[in-house]
Amino acid sequence: MKTLRPLYIALDFPGKEEALEFLETHNLEKVPVKVGMQLFYKEGPAIVRELRKRGHPVFLDVKLHDIPATAEGAVRSLVSLDIEVLTVHAQGGKEMMKRAGRAAGDTVVLAVTQLTSVTEEMLNRELGIPSSLKENVMNLALQAQESGMDGVVCSVHEAKMINTRVKREFFTLTPGIRLETESKHDQKRAATPEEAKREGATAIVVGRAVTEADNPKEIYEAIRREIG
Repeated sequence: MKTLRPLYIALDFPGKEEALEFLETHNLEKVPVKVGMQLFYKEGPAIVRELRKRGHPVFLDVKLHDIPATAEGAVRSLVSLDIEVLTVHAQGGKEMMKRAGRAAGDTVVLAVTQLTSVTEEMLNRELGIPSSLKENVMNLALQAQESGMDGVVCSVHEAKMINTRVKREFFTLTPGIRLETESKHDQKRAATPEEAKREGATAIVVGRAVTEADNPKEIYEAIRREIG
């Protein structure tokens, strides 16, 4: 049975040295981590292999978005790295999601709905999609479910809505998590860990709230306790 860890630390560092030094310095042994585009594009599969060697469960967040055959082949290559979670873009369409899901085997595949930096104004004016943001996210989530995805990446503000509409076990992973005292930076639809728990998010990703803290391990443990 596929599962998600409740909390992932986003290793949004420029390179392998900085990421591993952060984990070692703050005694964050074997914690679940998210490797995104910046780190993966710089270091490639080697960073994932090193993290797995050290016992870290890895969520590889590279948001695949291509023609179905290419996405399928990419998924096959990436799951060979022994990752637990992988992302594709829901906007790649049903066929792409279906083929990505079939190629993933036991790896959890999540479809990204809309980035937490997207606002309704951006959706309407820049992307040319005339629906509300919540309607668009819900439509993408339903398409992801119909395509066999294991869940979606969405903001905390859509998690409860999705959980009430899906017809089977379906994960909702929410990035854009910030502490009450922290700046939202470039996130437009951010939320706190407490809000994520209240809205029924399956899992959360926390980056700067932990990586830029004076005592990262203390903050990590506090968040983990808070979400239960």
